[in-house]
Amino acid sequence: MTIPTPLSIAALSLTFLTSTAALASESNVTSQYVDASSYVTSEGDIEAWFQLRYNLKQNFDDICGDTFCEGDYSNIESLRFRCSVETTTGQIGQCVWVFAASNEEVSPTTGAVTVDAQTWSCQVPLAPNTTFQAFLTALAGTSPLYATLPGTQTTIYQGLGDCL
Repeated sequence: MTIPTPLSIAALSLTFLTSTAALASESNVTSQYVDASSYVTSEGDIEAWFQLRYNLKQNFDDICGDTFCEGDYSNIESLRFRCSVETTTGQIGQCVWVFAASNEEVSPTTGAVTVDAQTWSCQVPLAPNTTFQAFLTALAGTSPLYATLPGTQTTIYQGLGDCL
């Protein structure tokens, strides 16, 4: 029976660590994310993506005054809804909905307008490994704000409550 020497153990450990680092590096190199608008694979997907974004904005505008748009920031506006998609697997990396609002006060003695501007970056609560195609399918229709997100029991609307 051969007893390993400290030098052979060190060499074996170095080989293992080098192989592990190479695999980790290789997996990082193969993952590449793009904006969902760049990922779409068909004319139908691009139409579905732009329709989804339009419907989300409309859904938000329809409820804003009764929910989120009260108090100091009564003019919250949807700026952009974006998602990143991994180019090989089609899995969504992250979706974020960005909002902005302001509150203005007029000084009665000077006429100066003081502006308090606010932005929010609301992350959509996605299940791990959600594909872009499953996302488009689940949120198709005129009320995507209230549609259940794939692999979850939640909606984008519920996520906004935690953000705004």
